Amino acid sequence: MTNRIKDKRGFTLIEILVVVAIIAILAALVGPRIIGTTDEAKVTEAKVQIKNLETALKLFKLRQGFYPSTEQGLEALVTKPTIGRIPENYREGGYLESSSVPKDPWNNDFIYISPGLHGDYDLISYGADGVAGGEGFDADIESWDIR
Repeated sequence: MTNRIKDKRGFTLIEILVVVAIIAILAALVGPRIIGTTDEAKVTEAKVQIKNLETALKLFKLRQGFYPSTEQGLEALVTKPTIGRIPENYREGGYLESSSVPKDPWNNDFIYISPGLHGDYDLISYGADGVAGGEGFDADIESWDIR
């Protein structure tokens, strides 16, 4: 019975410190990579949202024969416009799954211009900084530049 008690000893302080040091080294190596992917994920999400808005705009045009004007904005995808050219065959419930126009991943409104400088319309997210221009994650995400 005394042999069993001796076999059940715990970890020494040195063993615990070595494990903590290994975990700290792994966190230092992996942490920055995980943090960086958050910004990359937001850029990807903004591109997906722009593509979804483009699909809704195309459905609007297919049914109405025209795109909403800049003044009508993306709000025309969820609520029948009351200004400008009024759609005659407006789809009940709008053209988006939600009852509101989504904001970009940084909680800013998408910029919608119709007619656009690069096509029938331009859709833009100003990126992480929320202002035109910028580099890296602050760069604008533009509908005509998404592949």
